Amino acid sequence: MGVINVTPDSFSDGGTLYRGSRLDLERAVARARDMLAAGADIVDIGGESTRPGAHAVSPDEEMERVLPLVRRIAEELPVVISVDTSTPQLMREAAAAGAGLLNDVRALSRDGALQAAAATGLPVCLMHMRGEPGNMQDAPQYADVVTQVRDFLLDRVSACERLGIVRERLLLDPGFGFGKSVTHNLQLLQGLPRMAALGFPLLVGLSRKSMIGKLLGRDVGQRLPASLALAVMAVERGATIIRTHDVAATADAVAMWAALQELGSV
Repeated sequence: MGVINVTPDSFSDGGTLYRGSRLDLERAVARARDMLAAGADIVDIGGESTRPGAHAVSPDEEMERVLPLVRRIAEELPVVISVDTSTPQLMREAAAAGAGLLNDVRALSRDGALQAAAATGLPVCLMHMRGEPGNMQDAPQYADVVTQVRDFLLDRVSACERLGIVRERLLLDPGFGFGKSVTHNLQLLQGLPRMAALGFPLLVGLSRKSMIGKLLGRDVGQRLPASLALAVMAVERGATIIRTHDVAATADAVAMWAALQELGSV
């Protein structure tokens, strides 16, 4: 899953698709095309920054950022479009425009989100986040992070099922970096097989995350080697989809792991 942030303020690539204060739609489509050529099966389009300390955007602004790109990619490229949103109206509009997956960092907890997601008929990724982006990194604490994240996600699965969203349409994301310390993130990665054992596809996003900077002292632009290592470790532990800013390098790293697995099964 390649990341396309149509935001001016995302932590890694915010503003790179803008010319002045306006989104450059042609540049965004070109990035999606490059990701597809590099090996992406899914492109994840987000119009709201969810970096630590980020401020919310209005639904209208989020839709203005996201929907034109969804429509263009749906018309031009043979790739699954994921929309990274918690906004019910955008979920409905994106589905009508050609999106194939809803990816919600708030696990459909906003008013009306469950109903909107159910109405689209699309698969949904439910992610764990403690609090909101503006406060999620304010001294996060867990007695047992793996158990608590797992239980939260199972509770959201139950909420989905009550609204008619069947289990076969659901993916889970433990939410690395969303209300977790470095230690919590490492514990989640170590415990990922417990998540995989639940039987849902797991989406994992560790690309360029701040935990790399804190552990290694690397700036965002220097985090590719560690991001690749984390991607392979996540796949080894049961991840189904790797969300990444660096599609070609990540696809190569995972392909080498897959080749080794195929040899072992002969």
